[in-house]
Amino acid sequence: MKAVSILVLLGCVATLIESKIYTRCKLAKIFAKAGLDNYHGFSLGNWICLVYYESHYNTSLQTTVGDGSIDYGIFQINSYTWCRTGNQQQQNYCHVACSALITDDLTDAILCAKKIVKEINGMNYWQGWKEHCENKDLREWTKECEVS
Repeated sequence: MKAVSILVLLGCVATLIESKIYTRCKLAKIFAKAGLDNYHGFSLGNWICLVYYESHYNTSLQTTVGDGSIDYGIFQINSYTWCRTGNQQQQNYCHVACSALITDDLTDAILCAKKIVKEINGMNYWQGWKEHCENKDLREWTKECEVS
């Protein structure tokens, strides 16, 4: 029993180590390097605003949705359509495990977000973006961030 408790504790610690809450400017640099600035016409400000309102820059955020599916990571990507948790009913259009979307390595999350924007014709997939970012002046989101 003691060994099981230690393993559970180690699992929790490992999860805490992997998760990260980024700063606005750090994300701007990562997103710019990943080619998100003006990807399908969306400025870097759109991407930073989107992840702020979806996850508050938290890579490990998981939100259960009314239908029982889960939104994962910094972009809050849904398990039913875009990633896999092991459930055979899932579509997994991004061809990625949902667990890969909740680490501090944003590579898989960014690739999946790009796929969503490309296939859904924009950022309308995300309610946070629609409510808070769409048709707004978003220059403040990258202000004072040294992005090249």
